Amino acid sequence: MGDVVIILKIMPESPEVDLGALEGAIRGAVPVQDLVVEPIGFGLSALKLAVVVPDSEGAPDKVEESLRMLEGVGSAEIVSLTLT
Repeated sequence: MGDVVIILKIMPESPEVDLGALEGAIRGAVPVQDLVVEPIGFGLSALKLAVVVPDSEGAPDKVEESLRMLEGVGSAEIVSLTLT
């Protein structure tokens, strides 16, 4: 089996959420390969990240769920995923 590359979009709960602290929590929770801050509007920014995990049953769902549980995360959504 190979690996799965998962692209996710993380929306913070509010514009007041410290994106630096949220980024640190995300990096501690999942194996982040790349992370970009994407301005949305009205002071709100989303975090788009690429995560590479081994291809196993339920891996993308587990990553998404672990990110949803972090403090300050309003939503976590898989944008795309690819096998490598």
